[in-house]
Amino acid sequence: MNVKVRNFYYLIAGILAILFAVTHAWNGQSAVLPTLQVSAIATDTQTIFTYVWHIITAENLVFGIVFILMSFQSDRSKIRPVAWTIVSLLIVRLMVILGITAFHDISALADTLIDSIAIVIYVAFIVLGIRMKKKEIGDQSPSVK
Repeated sequence: MNVKVRNFYYLIAGILAILFAVTHAWNGQSAVLPTLQVSAIATDTQTIFTYVWHIITAENLVFGIVFILMSFQSDRSKIRPVAWTIVSLLIVRLMVILGITAFHDISALADTLIDSIAIVIYVAFIVLGIRMKKKEIGDQSPSVK
C-alpha cells in the first residue's frame, strides 16, 4: 500500500483546522464560557451559547480531518467540490463575524483581526490546494484514448 501526500496545501489546511479546533475549545473553556457562569444570564441562554461555541469547534475538527484525508487523494474531481464547499462556509463564517460585529459595535472590528487573518490564511491554503496542477499532485491515472 503506497500512502503518499498528494496535496501539501490540504495537509497544512487540515493541520490548521485541527489547531483552530483545539485553540477554540481551549479558549472557550478557559476564558469565554466561565464568564457565563458568573453573570446574570439565564440558564437556557448559557446552554445555547455553549453549544453554539462548541459547534464551531466541532466544525473545525471535522474540516481538519477531511482535509488531512483529502491530502492523500489523487483524484481531484472527487475532492474539489468538497474543498469549494468548505471555502464557501468559511467565507460565510467570516462575513457573519464581521457583519454582526460591525452591526453591534463597529469599533470592535479591530478585535476580530486575528480571527479574520487566520480564516483568510486558511482559505488561501485551501484555494492553493484546489488550484494545484495535475503534475504537482502526482496524478498518474492512465489517459483514455
